[in-house]
Amino acid sequence: MIDDLRAWLAARLPVSGIRSLTLLGEGLDNVAYEVNGDVIVRVAKEPDAEAVQREADLLAALSGVVPLPVPEPVLADAEAGVLAYTKLPGVPLLGHPVPDPARLAPVLGEFLSAVHKAGMESRVPLDAEPLSTWLEDAGAAYEEIADRVPLEFRAAVEGFLAAAPPAEPRTRTFCHNDLGAEHILVDVEAGRITGVIDWTDAAITDPTYDLALIYRDLGPEVFDLTLAHYDGTCDRERALFYARCAVLEDIAYGVTTDGARVYADAGLAHLPWLFGA
Repeated sequence: MIDDLRAWLAARLPVSGIRSLTLLGEGLDNVAYEVNGDVIVRVAKEPDAEAVQREADLLAALSGVVPLPVPEPVLADAEAGVLAYTKLPGVPLLGHPVPDPARLAPVLGEFLSAVHKAGMESRVPLDAEPLSTWLEDAGAAYEEIADRVPLEFRAAVEGFLAAAPPAEPRTRTFCHNDLGAEHILVDVEAGRITGVIDWTDAAITDPTYDLALIYRDLGPEVFDLTLAHYDGTCDRERALFYARCAVLEDIAYGVTTDGARVYADAGLAHLPWLFGA
């Protein structure tokens, strides 16, 4: 299969030959490859022509509008479900912790301020999934991993799943909508963010969700520092709700998917600040 992809890319990418083609990994929706060390190729498991073209157009529009680098598209084959873009420097924050994550907070706050005011609503779909559905999905995830969750957190998790969700958001705006640590690139030694990738799920949705994933992945202190540099409003109750739902789904994904153990390990490490006393 990789040989077929090599030939397909050689005929379409604006590069002088495919010197190397390396599998980087896969998520729920895509498989990612690196070409010649400087181009990332993302192949959809189930091609969605509209989604691929939408993301390519969005990335082009975002360049220079937000204060962090985003990928620059070099190939978008909507029918094939393939999007290729220039490789940004850095490594995913997931699995590559920086020495002082608090230093990331001002940049994250300023970045999300710009994203949520970027005026890209006409370019992305609406995501208005009810919070009751979030809770149902989190409950289904927990059923898969209950025996993996340390005993000290199970009562808190089960109490959360049995409670009513918070009030629905009143405001929705343009959001990244998947700003987990796996999509934040960093220079580990310098302790700085070098870019934000994977805008596949960008949507008109609750801006609190973007902030909630900072809470989930970096903890309450970094979350608070990010809010101090964020020019917008955030519902803390809803942020914790999203963070708790998302961590249960991440752990389930990491446990049940080959090669995704890093998600489970990270999620389990985050339980103390999400479900601890």
